[in-house]
Amino acid sequence: QVQLVESGGGLVQSGGSLRLSCAVSGRTFSNYAMGWFRQAPGKEREFLSAISRVSIGTYYADSVKGRFTISRDNARNTMYLQMNSLKPEDTAVYYCAAAGIGTSWNDVIGGYGYSYWGQGTQVTVSS
Repeated sequence: QVQLVESGGGLVQSGGSLRLSCAVSGRTFSNYAMGWFRQAPGKEREFLSAISRVSIGTYYADSVKGRFTISRDNARNTMYLQMNSLKPEDTAVYYCAAAGIGTSWNDVIGGYGYSYWGQGTQVTVSS
């Protein structure tokens, strides 16, 4: 079983930055493509970004492209999401997820095939 724990959320002013972390345990971290999602109150879960197992490939949704950067450190079993130029509409609970082994890259960047999830961390951006 894979366990994921997010951290780094908080309250920030519009235009500010936050760095989210996702610590993974239980299995070999480098075996899993990873992704970030978010869910705002009253809205559906939104897929934001993905990273391949050894960081060769990354993907960003249009809503965060150019502002957010996904990365991972396989030696530390941790994935990151650097969020810059934050906007009030970025306010949401942010979740990290691990794709099931064998999930195609097309599915990973489509937000599908994620088998393991963290509990989420709240990000609030004030105007």
